[in-house]
Amino acid sequence: MFFNFVDELRAAGIKASFKEHLTLLEALDKDVIEQTPEAFYYLSRATFVKDEGLLDRFDQVFQRVFKGVLSDYGQTPVDIPEDWLKQIAERYFTPEEMKQVKSLGSWEEIMETLKKRLEEQHERHQGGSKWIGTNGTSPFGHSGYNPEGIRIGGQSKNRRAIKVWEKREFANLDNTKELGTRNIKVALRRLRRFAREGAAEELDLQGTIEGTAKQGWLDLKMRPERHNAVKVLLFLDVGGSMDPFVQLVEELFSAATGEFKNMEFFYFHNCLYEGVWKDNRRRWAQRTNTWDILHKYGHDYKVIFVGDAAMSPYEISHPGGSVEHMNPEPGALWMQRVVQTYPATVWLNPTAENEWKYTTSTTMMRELVNDAMYPLTLGGLESAMRELTRKKS
Repeated sequence: MFFNFVDELRAAGIKASFKEHLTLLEALDKDVIEQTPEAFYYLSRATFVKDEGLLDRFDQVFQRVFKGVLSDYGQTPVDIPEDWLKQIAERYFTPEEMKQVKSLGSWEEIMETLKKRLEEQHERHQGGSKWIGTNGTSPFGHSGYNPEGIRIGGQSKNRRAIKVWEKREFANLDNTKELGTRNIKVALRRLRRFAREGAAEELDLQGTIEGTAKQGWLDLKMRPERHNAVKVLLFLDVGGSMDPFVQLVEELFSAATGEFKNMEFFYFHNCLYEGVWKDNRRRWAQRTNTWDILHKYGHDYKVIFVGDAAMSPYEISHPGGSVEHMNPEPGALWMQRVVQTYPATVWLNPTAENEWKYTTSTTMMRELVNDAMYPLTLGGLESAMRELTRKKS
């Protein structure tokens, strides 16, 4: 009954053998999972996907073959009635109107005011500057404008929100993306440092020749196999303002996976906090403690952050400043811990370098990585790789 599923997986480049198909059927026959669509999704994914970089391809095939089977999972959707926030018509704000709208105040004042609005408001509101609604200048709601506020539902338009209250789903990056990766691979090779470690299993031809000539008889010399000794931690910003750069970051991700054998990757959103994840579909259920990463991977790892660093400054400077959760410690503290643990740390930014100075958060993040922020261009990549290869004290 799943032959079509297997054919679709193969067409997408996922090696789905007859043996794996039988394994899936056997697992279903023996009731190793609960009889739910989500349990079947994870069983089939564990059966067919052997490379984390293929997770996104698998998800696309699964959704296409079993369209409508999976229901919502992850974050609990917001409790505010949907009809309160339904967008009737998108309002256009002129630059002059935007200048007249003032921020409510500090991050603490905005959060306290939202708490009061939730207690007081009992009906949907559209327009205006006070209540939670749409098309107005209130700091709360969506489809309007405010210099700093909390977006509740809707889609990001002006990228001014300091917090987002909604269910958000991000897609995994595909590390098999090949289009345009050739030049990126060439730039990344500057970081590769080859070393010979381990058992002597490879013939040392030059040493054998020299030894034989010196001894007068055949003197075989062996040496350890030459391999890439560079170890990399890759942190990838996903979702929100990074959506326009997905293709570029996928090319980088694919090239890095091919170049570095000792590489671990993790996802984050906007700023690094106490937890990161490897699967965007399970980012709330299966998270990795950032402290565990700092203790597990040695100081000799090279750390590469990839992100536009465009966010509310509160996300970096304040506890609870994250747009998605109440982080107990500010993002700046976690960035400082990473830089102190891994002196070889750089940040790759996909936005144009001449635009960095217009974003406060970009300036703050650049300072946190000791000015080691580079544009995600071939020239920027080469500069970043040179920075990582420099001897660190």
